[in-house]
Amino acid sequence: MPPLTDRLTYAVGDIHGRADLLARLLDQVRADRAARTAPGRALIVFLGDYVDRGPRSREVIDQLIAFADEPAFESRFLLGNHEDAMLDYLDGRISGLGWAKHGGDTTLRSYGVEPPREESRAAWAARRDAFRAAVPPSHRAFLERCALSVVQGRLLFVHAGIRPGVALEQQDKRDLLWIRSEFLHAERNDAWLVVHGHTPKEEAYAGPGRLCLDSGSYLSGRLTAAAFDGADVSLIETHGRAPRPIPVRLAG
Repeated sequence: MPPLTDRLTYAVGDIHGRADLLARLLDQVRADRAARTAPGRALIVFLGDYVDRGPRSREVIDQLIAFADEPAFESRFLLGNHEDAMLDYLDGRISGLGWAKHGGDTTLRSYGVEPPREESRAAWAARRDAFRAAVPPSHRAFLERCALSVVQGRLLFVHAGIRPGVALEQQDKRDLLWIRSEFLHAERNDAWLVVHGHTPKEEAYAGPGRLCLDSGSYLSGRLTAAAFDGADVSLIETHGRAPRPIPVRLAG
């Protein structure tokens, strides 16, 4: 397979409030970078879904903001559907009741705000002001700066996937954040290796023209990163393994 990138590049899968796993994985990524001879700063892309479900969403955002200043890496952060929902709740575009059922309640608690006991739109709307006051401006700014996609060489980083047959600049935001079966089971003829999260299994897994790094951290206790060095791809995992190669192939 031809080189995927001419720059040492890392990607980190869905974190979902597991600050403990993120701290461990970032140490592993630092050690992996130090062991490689590639020149210059490495690119690292975080694939979104930093918040919800796990207990320490606020700490995850703090860690990511701090990591952005590390001199050995250029950090890029993607928006996940869970960050999008958090912003929608903060801005009053959703009641928060549906978000709570997908883990938003744990995010409120991580910011010191107790979710309402009553499962109603009115109760969640009444809690919004307390949550707004609890979220630091730096966290809000971080979420608002998150990108929908990052391109490096033949690598395309998105949160959920892409709609096959649609040019990148014409992709719909909802597809980039939410798509599943139409992307996962499609036969594509583009030249990308799409690196994504959003659809978890207990370990990272590859399909034609794609690599999913969502290893279900909040349930499995496993957080996964990938290192892309020329044509070689290896996984860095928090659950006790040394970096291991994973075979991938382009779609087209």
